[in-house]
Amino acid sequence: MESQLSVRLPAELATALERTARKSGRRASEVVRAALREYLRLGSSGNARPGERVRALIGSVDSGVVDLAEEHRAYILESLQRAR
Repeated sequence: MESQLSVRLPAELATALERTARKSGRRASEVVRAALREYLRLGSSGNARPGERVRALIGSVDSGVVDLAEEHRAYILESLQRAR
């Protein structure tokens, strides 16, 4: 059986919650549940596939190199030579 909880939030926290929900495309209740899982260390992703666990990170970093996957070996060798 699911449980329902009502809480009062300070204006600052409510604003941050709404902003996060809007940016992530999730409902505020989903953001709160995820935050509680993390805080209580109950991660629902314990048995999830690795890609699912890092879904929010995929595409979040811009290297500025458009063909990094295709030319990765050349970029690695170039960066190693510069480090010398």
